[in-house]
Amino acid sequence: MATFDYSFTVNAPQSTVVDFHHDTSVLKILTPPPLFVQIHSYEPLGEGSIANFTLWFGPFPVHWKAIHSNVDENGFTDTQARGPLKRWQHSHRFSSVADEVTQVSEHVEYEYESGMRGLIGRLLFSKPALYLLFTARKLITRRQIGKRVLLGQTA
Repeated sequence: MATFDYSFTVNAPQSTVVDFHHDTSVLKILTPPPLFVQIHSYEPLGEGSIANFTLWFGPFPVHWKAIHSNVDENGFTDTQARGPLKRWQHSHRFSSVADEVTQVSEHVEYEYESGMRGLIGRLLFSKPALYLLFTARKLITRRQIGKRVLLGQTA
């Protein structure tokens, strides 16, 4: 099984970063071009909540169903119940490193399917592709939270 880890800091209190990530609408915000996400259903983030969505890689749809667990003020985990990989479990952890600085740590455990489906997963979810995705998410998170802090929309 492969793993991928990525960490970054955000200049905001942990409660602000947690509130941002617990808002179910941020999936669309955190999906960088050229990807596009189409949300079919998304329950409020909580233990056992389910998200059904399609990631569009250009004209190619990738259907996904995720179940959330370990939801608390320090993070949450989403596990693929249906999707392009044999296994995908993504843990988001938040920790305060100073009053106004929060570290976001992402840990992904994943396994590819065999055959043609595995080839598609290897292309779309390779380590370089994940690095680009999470780097974009870092920049988007910092920008979006920075805007919220400037507008006074924080916890």
